[in-house]
Amino acid sequence: METGLEGKPWFYGAGGAVVIAGIVIAGGYYFKFQKMNDQIDRQEQSLRDLQEKIREGEAAQAQLPQFMEEVERLQLELDKLLRILPPKRKTEDLLRRIRNLTEQGDFLLVRFDPRSVATQDDFYSAWPIQIELEGTYHNLALFFDRISRFSRIINVDNLRIDPKNSPGTNHTIRANFLAKTFLSNEPEPEGDS
Repeated sequence: METGLEGKPWFYGAGGAVVIAGIVIAGGYYFKFQKMNDQIDRQEQSLRDLQEKIREGEAAQAQLPQFMEEVERLQLELDKLLRILPPKRKTEDLLRRIRNLTEQGDFLLVRFDPRSVATQDDFYSAWPIQIELEGTYHNLALFFDRISRFSRIINVDNLRIDPKNSPGTNHTIRANFLAKTFLSNEPEPEGDS
């Protein structure tokens, strides 16, 4: 039997070599392959995260027609609300409509005096318009009924009715009141004039 390493049998040397080789391989695995395994784990986690985002995106894409429908419905609602509470005065349009009402009701429009806009809060402002008409009680009631049917809100304040004794006309009253309409303080949508 051969001996080496200070009189020990050869398999002691071989066993020592195997132990040293095992330590070197384990160290190499730990430093080289463990880093690779950690990198693979990070990449797999990143892949799972991306796949989850893709699933969320596909779910959102599936709901896109529903969202577009909701946007269209909300836009129609906004358009409707802007007719009730417009973002600007539109004096000419309001004057034309009131003048048409007075002509339909056999009135004489004596005064149409828009006053300055008064901010009420962050959302809306009040726009008072002093109006004076000559006509009859019945026509005045029809006039107020027709104003109430306008798409925009118009309140009537400080109504004062006086008798009118003018020979040659059928106008029996003079009505003086403050018509107050409201304006949105929101900025106008782009593209509107």
